[in-house]
Amino acid sequence: MSHRDNILTVTVHQLTDASSGKAVMTYSCYKKLVQRKLINVVRPGKGLDHCALVEYDSLPARFKKRFIEIYGDPYVKKNQEQALRLDTEARTFFEEYVLPDDTHIKGDKIAEFTVNASVLNVLIDMEKTQGVQRRIHGNHTPINWPPIYDACEQLRESEGHTLPKSTARLRDKIREYKREGYACLVSGHLVNGNASKITHEGERYIIALKCCKVPVYNNAQIFAKYNSEAPSRGWKTIGPATLNNFLNRPEIEIQWKGAVIGDTKAKMKYTRMNSTILPELPNSLWYGDGTRLNLYYRAYVDGQYRLATLNVYEVIDAASEVFLGFHISNTENFESLYEAMRNALEFAGCKPYELVTDNQSGTKRADARGWLSKAAVCFRTTAPHQAPAKTIESIFGRFQAQVLHQEWFYTGGNITAKSEKARINREFIEKNIDQLPTYNELVEIYVNARKRWNEMPHPDKKRYAGRSRMEVYQSKVNPEAVPLTDALRRDLFWVTTAKPSTFAANGIWFTVAGEKLQYEVMEEGTTNVPDLRWRGANTGREFYVSYDPHDLSVVRLMTRDQYGDRFVAEARPYVKSHRDLQSQTAEERSFLRQQDERNKIDRIRRKLDLDDLLFEQGMAPEQHGLIDPGLSSLNESRKSYERLLEKAEAQRSAEPAPAEVYPETLGQQEKADSMMLQYDPAAALRRI
Repeated sequence: MSHRDNILTVTVHQLTDASSGKAVMTYSCYKKLVQRKLINVVRPGKGLDHCALVEYDSLPARFKKRFIEIYGDPYVKKNQEQALRLDTEARTFFEEYVLPDDTHIKGDKIAEFTVNASVLNVLIDMEKTQGVQRRIHGNHTPINWPPIYDACEQLRESEGHTLPKSTARLRDKIREYKREGYACLVSGHLVNGNASKITHEGERYIIALKCCKVPVYNNAQIFAKYNSEAPSRGWKTIGPATLNNFLNRPEIEIQWKGAVIGDTKAKMKYTRMNSTILPELPNSLWYGDGTRLNLYYRAYVDGQYRLATLNVYEVIDAASEVFLGFHISNTENFESLYEAMRNALEFAGCKPYELVTDNQSGTKRADARGWLSKAAVCFRTTAPHQAPAKTIESIFGRFQAQVLHQEWFYTGGNITAKSEKARINREFIEKNIDQLPTYNELVEIYVNARKRWNEMPHPDKKRYAGRSRMEVYQSKVNPEAVPLTDALRRDLFWVTTAKPSTFAANGIWFTVAGEKLQYEVMEEGTTNVPDLRWRGANTGREFYVSYDPHDLSVVRLMTRDQYGDRFVAEARPYVKSHRDLQSQTAEERSFLRQQDERNKIDRIRRKLDLDDLLFEQGMAPEQHGLIDPGLSSLNESRKSYERLLEKAEAQRSAEPAPAEVYPETLGQQEKADSMMLQYDPAAALRRI
């Protein structure tokens, strides 16, 4: 049997061979059928290995029956060859098919439905082939279904399809397949029957109960509450498994998870995480963050040694994982951040291209954000409650696990750590408090631990082939990092207060690292002579204070408007003296006397200026028959007052210093002229 031009053919030898005991027909019968054109000869015989081929479907029914008895059904054999070819389009359809409950078909069912579709394709091909052959020969008899049913059952044994066994139902399925395609093969039993018991309104009610806070329901209470309400609302009652399966469906769980476990944890589970590539160049990205210094030390509190810990703020280079700068303190604040960042900038010798910190208290101040914006080309803060997105969090964890845990006084990892290495033997540590390091020893231990970390091989062995973190950091120069010049150091390391302070009679006050500092403006060229004229013009005015936390010997007073900060004056620490005579030094007593006199002169000068103004405008008390009390609180004798008055007048009438002061008499001038190396008559005449 073979195919020729899509026609199933048999050879004359197969029809006339009697070696099996009987033949389909005799050769003479074959010749008569050909002569009468009762069978179709597709190819005439032309010698050896080129025998005649007869169309199988053109054989009379009695000869087909004999042929099947001897050789078997040729259509079944054709089907067995084609059944192995699965319908790839059917498989794609079933893989993408979405069930009514918004789920996809499972893998084993996809394979089953694909085989069923492939078998139906073969059966339909057999039906079409019969129809085509009948039309060619003008035969309008119905399709011969028994061979198709037989082929279906043989494919059931070989391929394991699940099509109907009943001939009537099989024909119905074939007709349905022709109308609806692959979809008719999807079983309705695949949808969860229990889930379908819950209506849309019931689903919303269950989710609301799960999220309810007043009161809070557990699943058992939700089950009872729902079933008690179901009859009155026209819903079917459900079982505990149905409720649990419904709540655990991913598309349902996401709706109530945030209300039950909190938005932060829900975000960690459901929000898509970005996958980023770390930089290759050093100083392209720095991270700054504060954490607990995970080592205990002994602190002397209330007459005994107690376990104590500290906080540390670290600045880390993301590309090399090198610890650049740090600062140890009791709390995480801007001062700690500033010291760590300044330490890192001095170590690196340049500003990074990008600086990233968290949103903790140290960065919330306006002056802190302003200073951090100057410390890098780009500055930004990370999103809160997103630890996996922070490289520095991962580095801290590995630093603790690989280096700090080696110390017996290690505090252990974070409270959420699950590793046994993150646990500590608290009883052992408390029994050995006397052996814990002191504060200074702890700082030295931590510095050495950071050094060990920086000298350890970089974890990216593929890119850096065992080189240490410090070697990776020092191996390249980032062209975008800004070198740290002296001018840039002054701009970077000076900090401006977030709020202005008022210059008052006792100077100007501002706070640095929790300590209130007092400053005042001195006369030009001096460091301890207060400038009373500047005071008179600026007392009561607000100033922002710019200062270097490492050098507080001088600060700068600034005013601010829409155009920025403007420098006004430098200020120095307020001059202070002991109050009691026993403690006062000679210098302090001299300063107090001089300052007292200068204050009185300044008061008198201001009063004289005011009197002149009032007389000029006709508003003086004396011009209206009244008596001016003057400076009644000055409490000076007449002689002393006159002396102070003369000095005040001298200050008011002070002119610019002369270029040259001439001798008082002509004789003195002649003496001066005789001492000159070259005599200038014109100059001498000018002096007379």
